[in-house]
Order: sequence, then structure tokens, then C-alpha cells
Amino acid sequence: MKRDDLRNIAIIAHVDHGKTTLVDEMLRQGGTFRENQVVQERVMDSNDLERERGITILAKNTSCTYNGVKINIVDTPGHADFGGEVERVLKMVDGVLLLVDAAEGPMPQTRFVLEKALGQGLMVIILVNKIDKPDARVDEVVDEILELFLELGATDEQFNSPTIFCSGRQGTASYAPHTEGTDLSPLFDTIIRYIPAPQGDENAPLAVLVSSVEYSSFVGRIAVGRIDAGQIRQGMEVAWCDYHDPEVSGGGKVTALYQYQGLKKEPVQTATVGDIVAFSGLEDITIGNTVCDPQNIRAIPFVKISEPTMEMTFSVNDGPFAGQEGKWVTSRQIRERLYRELLKDVSLHVEDTDSADSFRVLGRGEMHLSILIETMRREGYEFQVGAPKVLLKEENGKRLEPYEELVVDVPEEYTGSVMEKMGPRKGELQSMAPKGGRMELKFIIPARGLFGYRSEFLTDTRGEGIMASVFHAYGPWKGEISGRQSGSLIAFETGEAVAYGLYGAQERGTLFLSPGEKVYAGMVVGSSPKGDDMTVNVCKRKHLTNTRASGSDDALRLIPPHRMSLEESLEFLAEDELLEVTPGHIRIRKRQLDHGLRMREASKKKNS
Repeated sequence: MKRDDLRNIAIIAHVDHGKTTLVDEMLRQGGTFRENQVVQERVMDSNDLERERGITILAKNTSCTYNGVKINIVDTPGHADFGGEVERVLKMVDGVLLLVDAAEGPMPQTRFVLEKALGQGLMVIILVNKIDKPDARVDEVVDEILELFLELGATDEQFNSPTIFCSGRQGTASYAPHTEGTDLSPLFDTIIRYIPAPQGDENAPLAVLVSSVEYSSFVGRIAVGRIDAGQIRQGMEVAWCDYHDPEVSGGGKVTALYQYQGLKKEPVQTATVGDIVAFSGLEDITIGNTVCDPQNIRAIPFVKISEPTMEMTFSVNDGPFAGQEGKWVTSRQIRERLYRELLKDVSLHVEDTDSADSFRVLGRGEMHLSILIETMRREGYEFQVGAPKVLLKEENGKRLEPYEELVVDVPEEYTGSVMEKMGPRKGELQSMAPKGGRMELKFIIPARGLFGYRSEFLTDTRGEGIMASVFHAYGPWKGEISGRQSGSLIAFETGEAVAYGLYGAQERGTLFLSPGEKVYAGMVVGSSPKGDDMTVNVCKRKHLTNTRASGSDDALRLIPPHRMSLEESLEFLAEDELLEVTPGHIRIRKRQLDHGLRMREASKKKNS
């Protein structure tokens, strides 16, 4: 059976190349919205964090209709840390739209997602987006994309993929690079003509590969997948099994069945081959399982998700201010929440440790883990995390570490400062090429070497640089890499920060807080440029004397504090520090809060 009334596609691209904006226009022109309906931009980024950061974190399903053909669209993340999302959803589609920015060209994540798509034998439509940008270099970018296809070993059919030129923001597309389009009709026509229609036997036993799992407090787990064979009905008895672990199995009844219509899940009674469906009723179902006929159990092959490369320790907050803000603070609550995240994030691993109060959390990068931390914090969880570490491997008695492919795009005048910083971080230059008035540098660098570099990079390039990295491979251990160059300013006593104390402390470095904020002994209140930790008393008040009143001096001039974001705080963390995360605050602290004990430990370390 061939479904000529249906197409299943995914949109893949590097972060910020315009996927979600283009989907907005496809939905608008595909009749999902009324003519007069007011729709917010990037409507697919439904999560608060996605909207704030302007990135897609979770893959999402939607659909539109063009000339009587339903087009199921999967909007995928562009950031490398969420590559696991891309890998699994590609199993639901027959083709992909490869979106590339007309100015930036192919970036590291472009290579990553395209390699996955080509490896699965999917048909590709190339979309050169943002052709209306003043710095667009359309012809060069098309050549760069074709070079990338060759490098990745594309078949002749894949190499000859059609190319469409569009402006997602304006909602126009054309077949020629310098011809202005009027709407997205060329794109829709190409999808219907070039992307294969789903095929399968609707009379065969049921087989659905679960590519995504959503969670509802009303119905529990909702499995999402594409019907590979047969039909599924509401109320149907089904079984499930796993391709990689034959011992994993179960069964149940489909209590509710949905299909995606625009931005909504519409209830349906039945669905057939090629349809992307969501269904509830199977309590223990997870990503990668195959839902099938109980009389004919067979698992559909499922791609092994790339392994994590970074770990952090999550533990119960044991600081002096613990339990004052959080709703969920116990080890049991934190553990349950972390394991619940595994239901929908296949790239994440969680492990118990020897301590009942701490857990190992393994992910694909700092962004991946920071999104989890921020999400939990907003939900009312209170906990603390240690400094991120890379995951090492042992092979043939040799220690291996993960390497990243780093692409840096900077104005020419900042090239020197980037090269200077890459040396101590063990980055090896692979290529260097001019792009207009800018320079593109490619490095292979140990993942450790990127810790704490992003904020330095933005400072060095005055905010004009673009950097992006993607996992390259495991390689030989590169030896010690010097960590951050700055030390910490540590609060001496517990109390409230006052202007007089802060005024004295700001001479020692950059402060992270303002007068009136509560601090505790051992809390990090700033950074010192000298590289050594320093204890400061930010609670120190000016005492009254017999000659002058405490407030009679001229007003103290305080330098505005540097407010650290969550990512900056994680980058800043030293080995002996923890990040305290609560719904209202992010605080950096020393593991050992007592000043005397900390000095003793430092002395022992120096003498050993």
C-alpha cells in the first residue's frame, strides 16, 4: 500500500538557522491558522526555556495540508547537545529538509544531522534560508553544501538533491537563487514530488516504533511513533518489545489514540501504515520499544543513540540556606525527577552512587545538562551540582578522552586572540578560511579544553564571534589542561552583604552580589584575577567612633556586580566548589565551608 495522501518529513539544521520560523510559515500557508488568527513567533517552541533562549530543545510534531496531501513535520533541535533528539526522530520520516543559513553556510551541527540522515538512506531537500540577508553568499554556500555531501559519502541520488532558496521570515521560496518567490509553493511542490510516500502492508500484523515519549499527569506516558505495518485502533490489545534488549517486554491496551493536526493532537479511532500517532495506555513503554500484535511479536531495528561525553554529580543541598526556597528538596524527590527525565531524553543517563544523597548524571554537553538544571529549578527543586567532567575510556591500556570539532567564525582582527587561547587548551588548527570580512577557523580540541572558554571567547571577540562544536571522536589523553585563571573571593562570615564590606572587597576582584543579599561563610561572592582564592568579609560594617558617625563619609561608589548566568556559573566552578541551585538563587560555594579546615586541606595538598 502506498500512501499518496501523506508525506513524513523532518527539518534538520544547525542552531539558529531558521527551522522553527520556517515551520511557522509552513503552518500558516498550509491552512493551520485562520486568516485573521494572531499567532506568536516560533509557535513550535512551546517550552518557556525554548522561547527565552531562542533555541529548540525538544523535537516536536505538527502537520499541515497542501493540495489534499497531509505533510507531517518534525521540528528538530539544532544544538549539538540535543543530537539524541535528532537521531531518534529520523526513524519516523521518509525525507528531510536540510536548512542552511545563506550567510553562515554549513556548520558543525549541519554536518552531524546530515550524516545521520544520509546514513539512514533518507531523501534530502536542500533549503538555503535567509537569502534576503545583506551578507548572504548563496552561490558559495551551495558549493559548500555539495562538498559536505561528497565528504559524507552521499549516494548519487542524495547528491543530486533538489535545492530551494527561501526566506523563512518572509514566507517565500523559489527554484533559482536570485529569483524572488511569492510564497512557499515551490517548497511544498518539491516535498510532494521528491519525498517518497510512505509504504507498507495495512493488513500485516501491527508494528510501531516508539521514537518519542511524552508524559501527562492525567494519562501517564504517551508514546509517539510511526506505524510501520498494520493498523492501530483505540481499545486494541497490544504487546511491546525492544530491539537491543530481548528480555524487555510488556503488553496492555491502547486507551487513547491521537494524530497530529496542526498544533493539536486530535483523537482518532484508527490509524494505518505511514501515520505518525500518539497513544496512551502502556505504562512502562519507552523510546526504542516496538509496539506490535501480541500474536506476532517482532522488534523494529532502532538506532543506538550516541553515548554521553560529560558527567555531573547532582546531590541534596546541604548548605546553610538549604530548604528555604525549594518545594522538592529530598534525595528521593530529586532521584524520582532525574529518572523521570529519562523517559523523554534518550541521551541522558542517570546512575546512583555510593551516597544516597547524590547521583551521577551523564549528558552530551554543558548545554544539555544546564537545560535540565534550569528546568528542575523552575519546577521548584532545590539541589547542588559539582563541576562538569568529561567521561574517559580505557582501550588497550590507554586512556582516551572525547574530542570536539570546534568551528569559530570571527572578524579578522580577533583571529590572533582566538589562536592564542587555543594553544594552552590543546586545540589543533585544522583549517583557516576567509568568509567575507570574517575568518572561519576549525579546531580539533579535547572537550575539557572548552570548559569555561565560551565567556572568554565572547569577551575576546567583543560579542561578535560565533562558536559551535560537535563531538568528533575519542582520542588519546592530552595531559593536563590548565583550568580557569581566576581565583574565588570567599565570604568570611554568614550575614548580609553591606556596602562598606563590598567596597573593601571590590578592590580584590569582580563581585557577584549587591548590598542587602544574604551570604554564608564559604560562599563564593566574586572572582579574583590573581588566580588564588581569597577570603573577604562582605558583611563588615563601619563602626561608630567618638569622632565620626558611621554614615558620615561620602557615599561609597560600588562597581555594579557581575551577575553570573547558570552556564557561566557551571563554567566557573572549580573542583573544590559546588553550585547551589534553588528556585530563587544560584550560588557558588566551596565544598568545605569552614575556613580553617579549608586552609588545612590546602596546606596538606601543597606539601604532598
